[in-house]
Amino acid sequence: MRQVRVETEEGAERLTIVRLDSTSVRFRVHYDPTAPRPVSAWAERLQPLLVVNGGYFTPENKTTGLLVSGGKSWGTSYGEFAGSFAVTSDGQVSVRWLREQPFDPDEPLAEAVQSFPMLVKPGGVMGFPADADDGRRARRSVVAQDRQGHILIIVAPRGYLSLHELAYFLAESDLALDAALNLDGGFSTGLWLKVNGTPVEIDSLVPVPSVISIERR
Repeated sequence: MRQVRVETEEGAERLTIVRLDSTSVRFRVHYDPTAPRPVSAWAERLQPLLVVNGGYFTPENKTTGLLVSGGKSWGTSYGEFAGSFAVTSDGQVSVRWLREQPFDPDEPLAEAVQSFPMLVKPGGVMGFPADADDGRRARRSVVAQDRQGHILIIVAPRGYLSLHELAYFLAESDLALDAALNLDGGFSTGLWLKVNGTPVEIDSLVPVPSVISIERR
């Protein structure tokens, strides 16, 4: 785990960055549109190593993109503008750009959550240019993959970063990212982590219907 200070015109953001060895942990996507809960309540229920909020949802708490939990799917796949965090039935974990790897209904996915935009496109290319950004700053949540295949969970809870600023920082950082996908941010951003008995507690400000959880194998 690292915490990194990022200076902006509005103030100093503090990123919490967790890098995970996918051979040592198990990733799950959880979805409960009938009983959404803050990330802290998801953590209390699941007792994971880490839990972070998932993708976008409607006012009725229905996922707006494809979501797969325990091999069962909900929602409809986004187009090529979006990305996906995916876990296959044999445990392979990846962060994908749907333009390069569109959803295949015949692929045996065990877990998946789609979101947008791609902040870093495959190959480490900055994925969200300044002319695509409305400049709005908000709390941010990200799932990423580095060039060695490790999965990173990144949150920026203070609300000082625009999407372009975050994309630029991630692409130019020493994290050696191959791809990074923006998750639902704003009031939904939340991270619960236990490291050496000391928790990192960044709660979502609203209940969320989906989360990604990580457990030790």
